[in-house]
Amino acid sequence: MRRIWVLMMFLAFPVNAQVEPREFSLNVGAEMKAAGLMQYLLPRFALKTGRRARIVDAGGDALLEKDGTGRPAMARGDSVWTLRLGSENPAAARFADWLLSDIGQNSLGRFTPETGAPFTPASIKIAVQEFVFEGDVDIGKRAALLNCGRCHRVAPDGTGIGIGSTPSFMALRALSDWAERFRNFPDRNPHPSFMQIEDISPAFDPAFPPSIIPVVISLQEMQAIQAYVSGLAPADLGADLGTYPGADPGALSGVE
Repeated sequence: MRRIWVLMMFLAFPVNAQVEPREFSLNVGAEMKAAGLMQYLLPRFALKTGRRARIVDAGGDALLEKDGTGRPAMARGDSVWTLRLGSENPAAARFADWLLSDIGQNSLGRFTPETGAPFTPASIKIAVQEFVFEGDVDIGKRAALLNCGRCHRVAPDGTGIGIGSTPSFMALRALSDWAERFRNFPDRNPHPSFMQIEDISPAFDPAFPPSIIPVVISLQEMQAIQAYVSGLAPADLGADLGTYPGADPGALSGVE
């Protein structure tokens, strides 16, 4: 009986069972260390996950490298920091997942260094670089006024009728993902219910006809609108809305 009991205990508690590490080494380089970003981020990461980082000057289970290769993690000025795992430490992998998540990216976006430019989520810099809109700006402004002006204010001088629940073009331009929004704006609600691109969009479903006069634009006009918007100055969403020409108290409500 004693042997059976010992065998059961051995099976229940394997001697080779490994406990997941709760600490990892992190190499961030001199510039980031001096900026104080990690002193801001790491306590938040530890509070969320129970894992802690130990800053090292060489090697590391995880490495944040300026203008390196791998996954972009953040930007500062014209430089992008990439995140690379230097080992299979699960705690380092948890840090990578957290830093690249919405929570991690929002956290680093809230950090203000005492000196130097701020750090920004890499997605913002990538979005700006990824989309280059080419088109006739003058055609774009006219097309925007004619086709978009019934719902949006399309110029800083207040041009466009606009409705309270619809953001102005300038307010949209201030969003971090403005390029993605305008890249596929015909497909973003509520546009598919009343907008078509000539020779591209499918016909409206007869069972669900447009509730307003349809908006039909050419591919050239769509590209021109995108080019026009890319040249607009973003609205200062932190300022008193009444001080910005064409501002609307409902400027951001109803935005997808």
